[in-house]
This record gives sequence, structure tokens and C-alpha cells, in this order.
Amino acid sequence: MAREKEVEAATEAEGTPERSYREQLDFLNPIARPLASRKLTRKLYKCIRKAAKHKQIRRGVKEVQKFINKGEKGITVLAGDTQPIDVYCHIPIMCEDRSLPYAYVPSKS
Repeated sequence: MAREKEVEAATEAEGTPERSYREQLDFLNPIARPLASRKLTRKLYKCIRKAAKHKQIRRGVKEVQKFINKGEKGITVLAGDTQPIDVYCHIPIMCEDRSLPYAYVPSKS
């Protein structure tokens, strides 16, 4: 109950309604595999917020690609609703080549 109130308060502050996990799945790209489960998605979002707070996050295709090439370790989280697909379709291949874990989450928001 408290979690729902926090979400409502956050969405009211932003001015945009937050879509449920099911609604977000409607906007996925066909290449968004492996898709994180609902529980794992929540944990990844929490991890991203924590990493952003400590300035330990890499954002954007160019920056992520640079750090993968340098050999930096971590987990790559990709948004499943990013358009066009061509922008980031090579990132999972790079992660697999270097044995880095990666997962898709339903939304970039």
C-alpha cells in the first residue's frame, strides 16, 4: 500500500502516468531478449537508481560501447522500447563476446 502511494506521488510530480509492467510489454522491440521478469525489473531499476546516486553509471550507446571495449566490468541494462532498434542492436553481441551480463527492461523511463 505504501509502495503504491509512493508511485502515485512520483507520477503526479512528473505529470505523466506510469504504465504497469503489462502495458509496457506492448511497446517492446522484437530483439528484447532476455527480458527481465517483473521482480528482476524492479531490482534492476533500484540498482540503477543507486548507481546513479553514486555516479557509477554509464548512459548512452557511445559511452557504454566505449567502456565495454575498455574491458570495464558490470551489468548492461537495455531498454526494450528504444526506437530505432539499429541504434543499440550491437550492444548485446559485444556483451556476449566479453562475457558481460545484460538484460532488457520493458521501459527506459
